[in-house]
Amino acid sequence: MAGAAHCSLQAKRLLLDPKFEGYKLSLEPLACYQLGLDAAVAEVQLRDDQYTLDHMRAFGMYNYLHLDSWYQDNVYYVDQFGRVMNLSVTLDTALQKPREVFRLPTYLTACDNRLCASMHFSSSTWVTLSDGTGRLYFIKSGKRGSSASEKWEIVFNEELGSPFIIAHSVSFVKSDAHSLAVLLLRVEKDELDTKGSGFHVTLEWVTIAGRKEGDQRYEIVKRRVLQGKSVPHYAAIEPSGDGLMIVSHKPFTFMQNESDKLEENDDGKVSNEKKDPLYYWQQTEDDVTITVHLPQDITKDDIKIHFSPDYICVTLKDQPPLMEGKLYSSVDHESCTWIIREDKSLEISLIKKNEGSRWPELILGDTRGEFIMDSSQCSEIAESLMHLTSEVMNPNPEKENPPCNAQELEECDAFLEDGASLCRFDGETLKVTHIINLGSNQYLFSVVVNPREMPCFCLRHDVDALLWQPHSDQPENMWEHIATFNALGYVQASKQDKKFMACAPDYSYAALCECLRRVFIYRQPTPLATVLYNRKEGRQVGQVAKQLVATLEANDPILGFQATNERLFVLTTKTLFLIKVNSGN
Repeated sequence: MAGAAHCSLQAKRLLLDPKFEGYKLSLEPLACYQLGLDAAVAEVQLRDDQYTLDHMRAFGMYNYLHLDSWYQDNVYYVDQFGRVMNLSVTLDTALQKPREVFRLPTYLTACDNRLCASMHFSSSTWVTLSDGTGRLYFIKSGKRGSSASEKWEIVFNEELGSPFIIAHSVSFVKSDAHSLAVLLLRVEKDELDTKGSGFHVTLEWVTIAGRKEGDQRYEIVKRRVLQGKSVPHYAAIEPSGDGLMIVSHKPFTFMQNESDKLEENDDGKVSNEKKDPLYYWQQTEDDVTITVHLPQDITKDDIKIHFSPDYICVTLKDQPPLMEGKLYSSVDHESCTWIIREDKSLEISLIKKNEGSRWPELILGDTRGEFIMDSSQCSEIAESLMHLTSEVMNPNPEKENPPCNAQELEECDAFLEDGASLCRFDGETLKVTHIINLGSNQYLFSVVVNPREMPCFCLRHDVDALLWQPHSDQPENMWEHIATFNALGYVQASKQDKKFMACAPDYSYAALCECLRRVFIYRQPTPLATVLYNRKEGRQVGQVAKQLVATLEANDPILGFQATNERLFVLTTKTLFLIKVNSGN
């Protein structure tokens, strides 16, 4: 992480509403349609040896309903017979039964350690599919959502080790060859972890490419593995296949092969050799003193030092400069001196031009030296900071802005994972290029707004929920704040039984569901058709945000939850519900 750029997320002020007054509970009825399934969803219960929080997050809370973002209102699920079933909605009042588009060739129940079947829509005509036993399929689907044009054809089918679920995939063209990249998520036993859960999480990044033009066969060209100690909240490959972004509570690192390890060890040896500082420096209000330890064979005649008002260059014999660069501030170069002390060290004295100023560094950008502070300077700094600290919690209670007291926070403001980070990995160097410490910005959910871009992720910022769109091709604007769901960060924290969260791709509403029956919908503020006054403040209210609640007629647990611009899809073991949220244009 040493070479990674530490970044921050910049919220757009215009998308924030500091005067948001809250959601008004609306009793308007929601049209709810339901379809009975011919066969139950292929739910896989957690086994006795899958007891950790990571197993629950990855597999126990898995979303069994898959939304095809390339086609409006098009959802898929896998049933207990291994059939991939599709429902494409054009008119709510004329719903067709889900239809079979593909059948997994393997007999799923024969595998004892299988996981749930998973899929991801890599492009408008390509699908990645896993049967949960460790086998990966790449499928050419044709134009989906229409029985006339949708024909799923396997073009790649290979066993890739222990069972996994598909986290993300992309389809792209590189060097005139069509490629598919997919992320496979596993939770594996870790024999070396004796103090933790005994498991680690791996993300395998597999790239598969077509062999030649005209040759329909595909083969694996790259397999890379990242390892971490927590299931990632968000993991996605860039559309170009050149990088990877991960939001996780604990960091991920690439597992190296032997040649990479040797190279890194060599680098480590070099860095260890350079561990000792090249020089030491001290300062007072008037001057700066530099001390350099000299090799045994160096004499006074071998030393050449050039002073200028804002520059220094120290050379020993005919070697490259030992120290060279622009000084932090100007010096009186004619008064600068140097001597060789008895202990064979070189001592250089620089006289500051601006007396009293404190230098944070000696030579701009040079980290090879070490600053030594004397005790009087330490005491002086401590005294200057004394007014910022106190032994009493609130020494001045009459003060206008009292300090925050963590004990006064409400229960729904507290959450465990306050150390999450967002990292961007480079596909070539396998190193982190950008890192953001998310701190208290709790991860909420992800959504695909534009299928040609990376999925967006939603984070809690204070009481609000902010939606961020990654732009891998824009280094200066890599994460853009595109929408705000007012007070949703606070509201969702009070829903202790929530299972899934989602939002419409047009940001018109956000929704969450509990494990059983209840669905909560939060509409963005909309203009009122009638005049409404705020009695307390005596002013007219122009728009209102509404909360709606739908209760499903089902006793089975909710297994899948997806949102489109017009409707919500809710999947239980034996029923698929459609809730009409917005009317079509």
